[in-house]
Amino acid sequence: MPRNESYLVGAGDAGKRLDVFVASMEEELSRSFVQKLISEGLVLVNGKGAKANHRLKEGDEVAVAIPPPVELDVLPEPIPLDIYYEDADVLVINKPRGMVVHPAEGNYTGTLVNALLYHCRDLSGINGVLRPGIVHRIDKDTSGLLMVAKNDQAHERLAEQLKEHTVTRGYLALAHGALKYDIGVVDAPIGRDPGDRQKMAVTGRNAKRAVTHYRVLGRAQNYTLLELRLETGRTHQIRVHLSYTGHPLVGDTRYGPARPHFNLDGQFLHAYLLGFVHPRTGEYLEFKAPLPEELSAVLEKLGLEPPVI
Repeated sequence: MPRNESYLVGAGDAGKRLDVFVASMEEELSRSFVQKLISEGLVLVNGKGAKANHRLKEGDEVAVAIPPPVELDVLPEPIPLDIYYEDADVLVINKPRGMVVHPAEGNYTGTLVNALLYHCRDLSGINGVLRPGIVHRIDKDTSGLLMVAKNDQAHERLAEQLKEHTVTRGYLALAHGALKYDIGVVDAPIGRDPGDRQKMAVTGRNAKRAVTHYRVLGRAQNYTLLELRLETGRTHQIRVHLSYTGHPLVGDTRYGPARPHFNLDGQFLHAYLLGFVHPRTGEYLEFKAPLPEELSAVLEKLGLEPPVI
């Protein structure tokens, strides 16, 4: 059965093309796949078919019927990987911005999994055909470090560390506005947004505890550079928590301003630090990855020095 979703167009999305709007609501779908859905009549505006370049108005209702995912063989692809560590059990990868972690509806190629399958065939099978080796993930437009399991035993032990919140995860982010305190904690439960199932929100309804620690690294104009540490790992946790405080991430059009600043395609968020206990040896391993050039260029425009890590 298809998955049926409905979205109400707000003031911030008025004037957007239909395909751009739907792709922003369904981050796992590629724009070309959304255009295919539109051409097949699976996307309706106020109950009627529309073209991909249709301009939306505030108050429009957009209905989308998304076909169920197809379980198929994911093909290896010779995509370069930025490998920080590798042995018989674990890989640590620095994922670039714009790369989807695993195949999903409309994104069956060009993902991190496609690249991993070309690099090595020995990946854990716990998460099935579409997500071999994937212990945790970061959003498409978030760059940074990920650990990958090469066998089921490693996968189980790494997943247990995530569950027990013993994995060290640090992020660099640029937020709108000036945070009042240089050091702080956001402790606010996160669950599905009651008004939009495709978004997360701070809510008391069907929510789980979420804790984010932050430290200010720099301030310039009306922006704040932050280092953040996750105590928990909820979906979109940093993006939701910063939006909740009134300081959304620069470039985050889902939880912040509809028009991205600095022409960024996606949020200014980089997973720069990853530490965990090796699943076989018991040794603590820690890795750091510098900001990608695109994000460093934004800091240069603001007169901020990229953090030395």
